[in-house]
Amino acid sequence: MRTLVLGGSGMLGRAVVAEARRRGWAALGLSREQGDVRDGGRMRYWMEAFRPEVAVNCAAFTRVDACESAREQAIAVNGEAVGEVVRAAARAGARLVHVSTDYVFDGEARLPYREEAPTGPRSVYGQSKLDGERRALAARDSLVVRTSWLFGPGGPNFVATIVGLIERGTRPLRVVDDQVGAPTYTPFLARALLDLARLGARGVVHYRNGGPVSWYAFAAAIARLWASGPREPAGSVEVVPVKSTEYPRPAPRPAYSVLDVERCELLLGRPVEPWEWGLAEYLSGLRAGRG
Repeated sequence: MRTLVLGGSGMLGRAVVAEARRRGWAALGLSREQGDVRDGGRMRYWMEAFRPEVAVNCAAFTRVDACESAREQAIAVNGEAVGEVVRAAARAGARLVHVSTDYVFDGEARLPYREEAPTGPRSVYGQSKLDGERRALAARDSLVVRTSWLFGPGGPNFVATIVGLIERGTRPLRVVDDQVGAPTYTPFLARALLDLARLGARGVVHYRNGGPVSWYAFAAAIARLWASGPREPAGSVEVVPVKSTEYPRPAPRPAYSVLDVERCELLLGRPVEPWEWGLAEYLSGLRAGRG
């Protein structure tokens, strides 16, 4: 399946390109410089030149706090540009797979959000991504995959941040305990995106890895796995739970943003992977990279 990946130089985009090529699919990943999704002419060029069967849109302005002060840019990239992608894909006869976020929800729920649950983003980032969803769903046979808390090789993420703090000797680590969601390992997500595309899934599907946790619990798991060698004896890194009010941010975060993945599991015919598997693999790669 010929696969064009927009945002192909980002953390998720790289994982999608790698997964497609692992399957023997022709895959082209475009960086922002090569294919800015805001540029309709550039989108048409690449769609017509590569003639993909599926276009996976991983391009996004994901700096949540920065979106608050750069509202126009966030709306342009995460919302309006999706319309350009939709039109270019339609001209080329390509199906669109668009990646969205748990931040389209308000965080007031206490049970995992199903695909049809009412949305209510609390941040500019969430609002702009919801706008992008609506534009993507206007395309025939398109698929929107909402996901959460991404981590993996090739880009900044929470796991890399925690490891960096540990390596710099920051003690204790103070991490919020009143925001609950689900981490997602990008190679696992890439596999799911391409499987869903191959199966012809349409509409909205939720995917995240198994095991909802708070940021604090996730950080504690990272510290426990990373601090297990001779340089960092087990238990040497203290992680302290704190409230979100102690670390005010420009953009409000949903207190609870766990996505229900029942539909995804039925479509794929398998359960979602535990995030612990991805964390172990990612930390192993980080450790090897540090020598």
